[in-house]
Amino acid sequence: MAGFVNNLLILLLLFQNICLGFRSPLSVFKRYKDTTTSLSSECLGSDQPVISFGLSDFALDIRMPGVTPKQSDTYLCMSIPLPVDDEAYVVDFKPHASMDTVHHMLLFGCNEPSSAENYWDCDEGTCKDKSNILYAWARNAPPTRLPKGVGFRVGGETGSRYFVLQVHYGDVSAFRDKHKDCSGVTLHLTHQKQPLIAGMYLMMSVNTVIPPGEKVVDADIACHYKRSPMHLFAYRVHTHRLGKVVSGYRVRNGQWTLIGRQSPQLPQAFYPVEYPVDVSYNDILAARCVFTGEGRTTETHIGGTANDEMCNFYIMYYMEAKHAVSYMTCTQNANPEMFRNIPNEANIPIPVKSDVLKMMHGHHEETKDSDTSYLLQQAKKEEAEILDQDFHIEEAVEWPGLDLKLGQVSGLALDPENNLVVFHRGDHLWDENSFDSKFVYQQRGLGPIEQNTILVLNPSNAKLLHSTGKSLFYLPHGLSVDKNGNYWVTDVALHQVFKLGASDKEPLLILGVALQPGSDKNHFCQPTDVAVDPITGSIYVSDGYCNSRIIQFSPNGLYVMQWGEETSLGRARPGQFHIPHSLALISDLSQLCVADRENGRIQCFRLETGEFTKEIKHKAFGRELFAVSYVPGGLLFAVNGMPYPGEAESVQGFVMNFSTGEIIDTFIPLRKSFEMPHDIVASEDRTVFVGDVHAKAVWKFASAEKMEHRSVKKAGIEVQETKESETIVEARLKNKPESTDPLKNTDKHLVQEASSTGVSFVLITTLLIIPVVVLLAILVFIRWRKTTVYGGNSDGEHKLDSSSGRILGRLRGKGSGGINLGNFFASHKGYSRKGFDRLSTEGSDQEKDEDDGTDSEEECSASPLPPAPSSS
Repeated sequence: MAGFVNNLLILLLLFQNICLGFRSPLSVFKRYKDTTTSLSSECLGSDQPVISFGLSDFALDIRMPGVTPKQSDTYLCMSIPLPVDDEAYVVDFKPHASMDTVHHMLLFGCNEPSSAENYWDCDEGTCKDKSNILYAWARNAPPTRLPKGVGFRVGGETGSRYFVLQVHYGDVSAFRDKHKDCSGVTLHLTHQKQPLIAGMYLMMSVNTVIPPGEKVVDADIACHYKRSPMHLFAYRVHTHRLGKVVSGYRVRNGQWTLIGRQSPQLPQAFYPVEYPVDVSYNDILAARCVFTGEGRTTETHIGGTANDEMCNFYIMYYMEAKHAVSYMTCTQNANPEMFRNIPNEANIPIPVKSDVLKMMHGHHEETKDSDTSYLLQQAKKEEAEILDQDFHIEEAVEWPGLDLKLGQVSGLALDPENNLVVFHRGDHLWDENSFDSKFVYQQRGLGPIEQNTILVLNPSNAKLLHSTGKSLFYLPHGLSVDKNGNYWVTDVALHQVFKLGASDKEPLLILGVALQPGSDKNHFCQPTDVAVDPITGSIYVSDGYCNSRIIQFSPNGLYVMQWGEETSLGRARPGQFHIPHSLALISDLSQLCVADRENGRIQCFRLETGEFTKEIKHKAFGRELFAVSYVPGGLLFAVNGMPYPGEAESVQGFVMNFSTGEIIDTFIPLRKSFEMPHDIVASEDRTVFVGDVHAKAVWKFASAEKMEHRSVKKAGIEVQETKESETIVEARLKNKPESTDPLKNTDKHLVQEASSTGVSFVLITTLLIIPVVVLLAILVFIRWRKTTVYGGNSDGEHKLDSSSGRILGRLRGKGSGGINLGNFFASHKGYSRKGFDRLSTEGSDQEKDEDDGTDSEEECSASPLPPAPSSS
């Protein structure tokens, strides 16, 4: 009996030590609390930022650390880290603020705040990396709770690790008593995996101008939706004092379905969508803000102060986890004509009692003039990070379009259905024999190109949908497609610009004189590109290789004006060109950007006047910049030329923030290589196509989040490096249902994760087994000594074996009352479960997609994975 008691005591001590090796969640929160900066004593509730609600739920209090703003329209930011490493979900928001002191609050999620200080001026930025708006509050709005099973994903491998709170203090007269403000929001988070992931869609006008005294001014926003289905469940409207009503709609096949409609003078909460609204691929999301200019003596612009205006319509939505996108924006009006059919209710103001209005407006009445540059800067200040959505694009290696048999690819565009349109030269080549010294085409004897030069391709599978342009052109160059689906092209041999209908064999409009170069109003000299304003119909032509100008024509082809001149010696000045090679029309900002090829830069001009607005130039461009494309919402894409001998700049693609000119990302193809990338086009969903005139090829690129998975066959190269990781991946394959992901890809980091999980399994198992083996050896030695000293019998030996067997059985989880180590440690919230039951994580959307990759064997020269049971 004494021996049994001794054994039991030793086992209890062993398990106590093991349990102490794993921290409880409360210890994590305590450690977090101990490292949190102490706040003002006036910030009630802030001294305990993390409160545990049980095994899986906790609250996080995010408050300003006792600040006293000194100037009106001050934007202050502060950050707080997510107190846990594992993935969590925000399911509830409770604001702590009063409109007496706070104009509005925004909560962002990101991984690197712009500052490490307790708080900072938001002019320094909100986040250094990508940021997503999680929550917005204004005008004493009540708390917001998400539907059951829906949450904003944070933490883990892909979610945000920091929250950044931005508070706009409009009128600081409330701070005359020098009190400290502790406004903020409390989040309710859970570790329970949510099947539906929440996101925010922001619709925002950036160029609305409200004339003084004007009774009704409409600000319209509309974008085509190009992603997986989403379900809308809440909306919020936001304007300043002049806003009367804001309405949002889904437009499908001409039918307008109301998402939400509210007065921005009422509490700016997230109101529930009254009737369920789903949004599918190719639907249109539309919003209208109605303003009045009555009572104002000067124009009112979009801006960040209380005397400026805002037109914002926020939509909270949820998507299936495997397709989830956390944040999307729309800042353009893709189809102004459609608003002729907007329901009448959109222009009917919602009555607000005068006493409510008085209570709502405590802001000062100062006015200030704003020039356009100030307008563009302030237009995005409230949503400070909408253009800083960091992302990476990669080649879509499964896209078969690279294998198409094409001539020299000179132009690319997207039609209204988002199909890819390719302009190529068939069997004609532009070489040193094509032109004489006066730019007259010398190979007319070849006749026009006998192949169809305009090809319309399915952007997903590169299948030919339509073709035209046979026997019309000699040396195709630039291409664009207008909002009606007409093709606009340039021919450098003919020195002309053409407008063609999609189904017409003859041009609808021709500008220039065939085969005659010139520099007057009726002639071009090797025109390079053409762009058409979707709002006014105005035509803009870049002219060209032997002229240095941009020419504007009316919709019916009448000359309007031109601007530009040849580059002088020394550094090129604004408005000077050395081959204006490509055009990008930024209709939502009324600007035209030009790829000034041989000057290696982008120049932008006002559409109405041709006035220079900005230059974007980077050392990474090298000496040549060939093409530029714009995506509504603020992204600019470009491709450069091959470096000159002795220069280091590589030929590549660029993604830039249009507002700042900063390079966000660069990209190169994985298959083949760029030789002379000649044109680039990007869609609203940030799919990018690049055409190469020398390689005679078209590449497709997409954001890395779209191609989150590489094929499992390819991943198998690394999986076979360790037996443990191989076992884990095989087990995943065995347990996963057949994926429906057409890309059949999986990301490399999953294999690395599997490998590290396998190592963790071996390490933890070894650490646990060693003390057990030592313990058993001690027990055997003690029993042997007792048997030797006291002359034990066979019954004693039998009891030892039986007792030891029961202990080992319990350690292995066998026998009645046995302990399963995986479940035992997993029951402790602080334990990550890695190494025990990782193989059965059926909720992982990444692993679901992982099962589907078997169609890229030719890309992988290494031996495939050992056969595993397939779910297909």
